Amino acid sequence: MKVEELTAKVLEKNPNMDRYQLALAVAKRCDELENGATSKLNINTSSIKASDLALMEIAEGLVVVQGFVNARK
Repeated sequence: MKVEELTAKVLEKNPNMDRYQLALAVAKRCDELENGATSKLNINTSSIKASDLALMEIAEGLVVVQGFVNARK
């Protein structure tokens, strides 16, 4: 999936979040991944950049961005 599609997916699921806030969340998760955190995706991550991986994890709902989560009923 392209970065633009992933970004749209995240912003659609989280109407309270804007692109700037998403960029901050991706940067934080990217730092975690680069500092040794393991990916929550079940794919080979050796050829994927940390920033793309972070965005994919957020888009799939595997990483929760605090303060921007819709309440589930």
